[in-house]
Amino acid sequence: MSILNDRNDVPSKKKIFYPIQNPLRQYLIKFDREVDLPIQYTDMLRFNLSTPLLDKNDKDTLWQTVYYDETEMNELYPGLKYIYALMHASGRLEVMDHLSVSRIDYCTFGNSKPFRVRIINRLNDNYDHFYVKRADTSRIYGLELEHILSPNRISYITNQETLIEEHIPGLPGDVFCEEYITDVKFNQTRISKEFVKFNERCFVRLLGDMRSYNFVVDITPDIEGNQYRIRAIDFDQQSYEGKLRLYLPQFFKENNNLVFLGIDAINEKSMKQYQQEERSIISHRIKLGRYRINELFEASLYDEVAPLEKTLALGKELALYHNDKKFTKIKHMGRLVKAHLYACLVNKPSKL
Repeated sequence: MSILNDRNDVPSKKKIFYPIQNPLRQYLIKFDREVDLPIQYTDMLRFNLSTPLLDKNDKDTLWQTVYYDETEMNELYPGLKYIYALMHASGRLEVMDHLSVSRIDYCTFGNSKPFRVRIINRLNDNYDHFYVKRADTSRIYGLELEHILSPNRISYITNQETLIEEHIPGLPGDVFCEEYITDVKFNQTRISKEFVKFNERCFVRLLGDMRSYNFVVDITPDIEGNQYRIRAIDFDQQSYEGKLRLYLPQFFKENNNLVFLGIDAINEKSMKQYQQEERSIISHRIKLGRYRINELFEASLYDEVAPLEKTLALGKELALYHNDKKFTKIKHMGRLVKAHLYACLVNKPSKL
C-alpha cells in the first residue's frame, strides 16, 4: 500500500521566514545573482493609498493597486525602470527610455507579500511585469533548483533583503483547470503527459504546494497541435514541509481536473515511461551543472530552511519511500534534499 493514500494534509498557513546567510550570499555573488539595487523592498511599502484590483469579470484578484505621493514616485519609478533594465538589458537605460512604470500592485495574501510592477512600452502599449519581494532563503533555493534542474531558465536578482523575480508567462493553472481543460482543441494526452512530468519534477527536488494557482501552463503551437509546459511560479515551499505528499501536485484537490484527465488519457505503463524520462533528463542536467549544484548544496549546509520537526518527519517518510533507514538519521533539510534527489535518480520511479 502506498504511504500517500489520502488528501487531508495542507501546507503550513504561515511559513517561517529565513534570512540569507553569508555562504548563500557568496554563492549568489559568484553566479551574478547579487547586484546593487537602487530600490529595496522596504521602499515599496511607502504607498499612501490602495484600491482593490479586479479582473475583467469584476472579480477580486486579491491584489491591491497602490499609489504613492509625487515625491516618492520621483524616487521610486526611475529606480524600478533601472531594475527592469538590469533584468533585460544589463542596465542599459538608453535602450529603454521609451518604457515607463504603468502600475504597481501589492498582494497581502500569502507569505511573501510581493509587489508586482507593470512596465509599459509607450510606443506600442506592450507591457511586462516583474516582482519585488523579501529575500527568503527557501525561495532562493527553490529558484536555483528550478534554474538548474528544470527545463526552464529563471531570471532573478537579489540585494540585501530584497528579491527581484521575472514574470513567468503562461495561463494560470487554476484558470486552465476550470475553463480550458475540456476544450476539444487541446490535446488531452499531451496535457496529461506534462502533468506527470511536472509532478515528477516537483517530487524529485521537493518543491511543495504546487496547487493550480501556484503554476502556469505555457502553450506553444506545434506542427501538429500544441505542446504544453507546466511551470511553477511560487517557490516559497521549497523543501519546507514534513509530509511527503505535499511535494506531489497529484494530491492537491485543486489539481483534481488534471488528475482525472490523466486517469482517462494515459495508462500506468505510459505514466511510468514519462516519469523515467523526466528523471533521466534531470540526471543529465545534474551532470552538466554538477559544480554549480554542489556549491548550492554546500551553501545550504549553513542554512535552516525548515523546522527540525518537519525535517525529521519528512526523513521518516522518505525512509519508507526509498526503503533506506539513512533518511531517518538526517537532521538537516539541505542534506535531506540532496540525499533524496540522488536516491531518486538511482532508483526507478515507484507507484505513488
